[in-house]
Amino acid sequence: MESDESEVRERHNRMPETGESDPLIGGVGQDETEADELKGCGASLACDPRRPLHKYLVLIIMCFLSFGSYFCYDNPAALEVQMERDLEITTGSFMSLYAWYSWPNVVLCWCGGILIDRVLGLRLGAIVFAGFVTGGQVVFALGAYLNKFWLMEVGRFIFGIGGESLCVAQNTYAVGWFKDSTLNTVFGLQLSFSRVGSTVNMNVMQPLYVYMERYSTGYKCLGLTLFVGAAFCVMSLLCTFAVAYFDKRSERILRKKEVIAAAEPMRLKDMIDFQLGVWLLCIICVAYYVTVFPFIGLGQVYFQSKFGSSPADASGADSLVYIISAVASPVFGFCIDRTGRNIVWMSVGVLVTLGCHATLCFTFINPYIPMGVMGLAYSVVASALWPMVAFIVPNKQTGTAYGIMQAVQNLGLAVISLVSGKIVDAHGYFILEIFFMIWLCCKYHSSLPRETFCSLSQALKGM
Repeated sequence: MESDESEVRERHNRMPETGESDPLIGGVGQDETEADELKGCGASLACDPRRPLHKYLVLIIMCFLSFGSYFCYDNPAALEVQMERDLEITTGSFMSLYAWYSWPNVVLCWCGGILIDRVLGLRLGAIVFAGFVTGGQVVFALGAYLNKFWLMEVGRFIFGIGGESLCVAQNTYAVGWFKDSTLNTVFGLQLSFSRVGSTVNMNVMQPLYVYMERYSTGYKCLGLTLFVGAAFCVMSLLCTFAVAYFDKRSERILRKKEVIAAAEPMRLKDMIDFQLGVWLLCIICVAYYVTVFPFIGLGQVYFQSKFGSSPADASGADSLVYIISAVASPVFGFCIDRTGRNIVWMSVGVLVTLGCHATLCFTFINPYIPMGVMGLAYSVVASALWPMVAFIVPNKQTGTAYGIMQAVQNLGLAVISLVSGKIVDAHGYFILEIFFMIWLCCKYHSSLPRETFCSLSQALKGM
């Protein structure tokens, strides 16, 4: 198994270089001819797009592309009690807000990847998708302010059109700027900043709601609180313009050209042509994420009902996965870069997550402990899983591959979000935890290192 994994790493490292050996901690590594071609601002130490200092700046802005999206995605989870009370809805209806976010991405993530690779290009595509995120959050907040639940569902649908496709654009940017031995670290950093957005949401929205009660009550107070989320979406939209500027500038200075393939009708063959490894990663991705995000969406009420937690403690425990992953993701990404054991790391993370759900289900241990450990496990799985797509597909198909992977993920999240709400309404949280553990058992079986890695190796040999 180790020799097969070394072969994958070797193959990945033989991909075309961008002109440097290590963009985060190493030197530039450019030859004299390239150096002579750089003129003006591009020739200086800080402004050369291949210099580590310049890449640090771009990476920081890049990390904030999805900050607003992640902040607003879990607005419902942070305000579950308030939403169900002010809007007079059931848990099943509440969870439909997550389903409405996911449904458009069953198709649009793939379409978003196609649009990035073939039609709009990466820079314009990211701006368009960030615009959908901002507009969707505004409509969502307006629906709450007017007590129109159907309008809130429309807002989540619009928000979903841009949310996952913006992540596709962010991943494609990362691969384009850092496709080398530091890719796991870069993905870990992006995940970290995104989870900071989720963490801020979980810890800010309830106090903000209490503050807004000075000026309004009921669903109007809820609407005003949700409008604050739109400000974070605007910030992310501005970041897409900034990254587009730096990417365009790099293209001009290095005399490259953004490659946009000729637009073609989407065909089933486009999906079949992907290697088996991509589809295996899609299955692993959906089987894991459906045990994390829907659970966090319902976690606050669960902790209050089973463990007797106060609303503040329940919110803190529910957000702990995001807090831990915000710190741990880049650390684990760096470790995975150094060891090269993506599949092994991922399998361990799945097994630990299974243990966390079992602890929450069968014991009364303080929920902060299993949720903190789950945050570590989630960081490991996410940091190891997503960069593997770049190991398998060529550059020109990266956006499409990430789009398909997130489309499959959102199909699972949409279905499981609805099922989770129904399970809670009909049978309670104990059965819900059993349901999640069954998914993790399936996921762990599908991600056993030897079988999965052999399949990935066979797929790579067919490239």
